[in-house]
Amino acid sequence: MKKDCRRSIVVSIDRGDDSDERLLSELELLLQNLKVEVVDRVIQRRRSPDPATLIGRGKVSLLKDLCEAQEIDLIVSDIPLSPRQRGTLGSLVGREVWDRPLVIMKIFEERARTSEAKLQVELARCRYELPHLRGLGHQMSRLGGGIGTRGPGETEFEIHRRKLERRIRDIDRKLSLVERRRSELRKRRLSSGVPVVSLVGYTNSGKSTLLRRMSKDRDIHVADALFATLDTAVRSVSLSSGDVLLLVDTVGFIRDLPPSLVSAFRTTLEETIFADFLAVVLDGTDPDLMETLDVVRSTLVDIGGADIPRVILLNKIDLMDKGTVKFLESRIRGDGERVLAISGENGPLDEFEAFLTQELRLRISEGRKGR
Repeated sequence: MKKDCRRSIVVSIDRGDDSDERLLSELELLLQNLKVEVVDRVIQRRRSPDPATLIGRGKVSLLKDLCEAQEIDLIVSDIPLSPRQRGTLGSLVGREVWDRPLVIMKIFEERARTSEAKLQVELARCRYELPHLRGLGHQMSRLGGGIGTRGPGETEFEIHRRKLERRIRDIDRKLSLVERRRSELRKRRLSSGVPVVSLVGYTNSGKSTLLRRMSKDRDIHVADALFATLDTAVRSVSLSSGDVLLLVDTVGFIRDLPPSLVSAFRTTLEETIFADFLAVVLDGTDPDLMETLDVVRSTLVDIGGADIPRVILLNKIDLMDKGTVKFLESRIRGDGERVLAISGENGPLDEFEAFLTQELRLRISEGRKGR
């Protein structure tokens, strides 16, 4: 890490869940993408979070000492914090406090490139900040007055709250226009009779790489980074069989995606459920691959895409030995899924293309179901 990176301590509670370590490691990876160095962890074993500070007062005291000894300027909670917890913890430790939802939103802010993505991220941030206003400190309770306020009796909290609410309404209005345009585009795609296949999966699993390769469009943005894709990309793809389809790439999934982001990116995520078929891309080098598959399936349930026919693409097999590939294929099939092993980067895609040709022709022969 460079010296100009921010130094942080991750805090959490240990409830004896096997997923705790996985979530902490993922949070550290998220912070790494923001150029934040994780110097230490403070974990307390307890059944439930402290309602005021997440961790107990003894651990808070330890945390404060560590911050001073290790020149820490940022505390990051793996668990979503209430406004009270975030404000109290920050006040007691004397450091800025983030939580997991805020970290993910900050990554989205950095990755947003189009005006639509930027609006969606801003909407999520406004919705996140609104309940946290009261945790910003005593300054929010000062009386305000002047241009743009309703009078000298209004507090800064009330002024800021009205500004956020007004901005939320404005963004909602703009995004509703985007949603109408998306709806019109979907209607055209359906009326064209060209099959639609959506690439879905965990963030950084290789969806955009596969889209760029199959569409031969070198302008598709690809990066080895979390949430490199926040916008929907649709490209026409000609298979070796002569069949033509539309391949759709959307924002990736992640564990505990903040509800405000799910809501703000609803129109983008919904592109998934208007597909004839789903190709679920899994990173075969993921040490928690089956748990990641569970997250993807759970997200598909949440957005209404669980019943769309799909195949699992075990990706990045060029980085794996054959025995591991066979083992993972067997595990995925044993979990009730169809699976194909591929390398979206440079391996042959003949089997995947043949599978798509057969699957889509079967669906066409059965008659497309309007959605």
